[in-house]
Amino acid sequence: MSEPASFMTVRREVAEWRGQADTGYEMRDTRCGICDTGYVIRDARSGIRDLKRAARYSHLESRYSHLASRISNLDTRISHPELRGAPVAHVLIAMPQRNSDFDAASLRRLVLLFVLFASLWPTPRLASAEEGWSLEGRGSLFYTDDVGLFSATRRLSRDGDPTQPAIDSKLTDQGSDVVFEPILGVTRSLTNSLGRLDLNVQGQGFVFTENPQFTHGTMRLQATQELSSATRIQARFSYAPDQLLGDNDEHQSGQTQLTAEKLTSYIWSARLIHDVTPDLSVRLFNRYGMRRYNEAFSERDLNFWTIGPHVDWRVAPKIKLGLSYHYERGLAEGRKQPQFEDDTSYVNHYLSADMDVELTERLSLLTAFHFEHNIWTSGLAGDERNDAYENTYQGDVTLVYRLTDSIQGFGGVQRSSRKESFEASSIKNTNVGIGLSARF
Repeated sequence: MSEPASFMTVRREVAEWRGQADTGYEMRDTRCGICDTGYVIRDARSGIRDLKRAARYSHLESRYSHLASRISNLDTRISHPELRGAPVAHVLIAMPQRNSDFDAASLRRLVLLFVLFASLWPTPRLASAEEGWSLEGRGSLFYTDDVGLFSATRRLSRDGDPTQPAIDSKLTDQGSDVVFEPILGVTRSLTNSLGRLDLNVQGQGFVFTENPQFTHGTMRLQATQELSSATRIQARFSYAPDQLLGDNDEHQSGQTQLTAEKLTSYIWSARLIHDVTPDLSVRLFNRYGMRRYNEAFSERDLNFWTIGPHVDWRVAPKIKLGLSYHYERGLAEGRKQPQFEDDTSYVNHYLSADMDVELTERLSLLTAFHFEHNIWTSGLAGDERNDAYENTYQGDVTLVYRLTDSIQGFGGVQRSSRKESFEASSIKNTNVGIGLSARF
């Protein structure tokens, strides 16, 4: 007896009906279809035994009539050498012999429908134990002694937004407040041909209890792709809309009126991460960003780019050090608008050092020191930033206590000091906070 038509031919016709070329993707996973003889036999036998069940598919005949001719000579056409001994082929040959009363046309439709469903069904694969969804949340309650500086201090870190917009003296010393800072992140972990892929969405808020006009939030989208067992690349987009800095002197009207200063930040960043050894990791960091102000301060609209290296080194089983440097260049619209005498363009040098120490099995101490040297590049006569600079020093100390494998409690202090070269004294800010974090 002649052998049946190959499944690959039929599946190619199905792909053409769907408007796609058959690249052989459906045959990659041999667990699906050909090798799963038991599944096919069960499905075929159930179709033979239950004539009524097969007849229910008769209404699909017109839809697939152009494919029926491809398998009309099922008992005479051949072809694929790898399928000559395939269990599925023998099952299909034997089916008409086992039940001579079975209508041949119904059998063809049943086989065709099975092939169609097999081609549409997602190719199964074993899921990695690391794949799936995870949820991470954190809630912190802070006391700050300066509402105007709180956000800038909180974001001053190597993985945050260390180069905040120009902060004039009128934007500082705006009183104390209690601030709630919620953070919620969702991560989807997958695997692809390169390795593990983590997709993350995170939202962060700053809710001021006594000064609600300063309340604002940020959103972050992030993807981390594993390139090899030791190398990863990370891409991130951050969006911080309509952030109030405070009331400031505007320059556009020519009357120096006190007006609310607001901005929206858009930041794209990328990190190439490589584990040199299990204890030493290096990364190359770069980013591009835009800060857009409200109309009264539009001369401060600014584009910037950043580049720099990060190093993480576990010097001992319970001690980890981190070192970072960023070079950043920012160009403001005010450099081309001399009539406003307000150019906030700059060159920024940022340095940070941090140390994490595991004090006990459950208790850890996290410390960090940050330094920024901001060189204003304004060449406008009458601009207070002409030939000026700003230095910022900040220290962070945090204690973290692991309550369970997924829940941690923490408390910490931040202290910053900013000094413009044209100001008589520095501006201080202190934040004290406690909170909980959980990951599921």
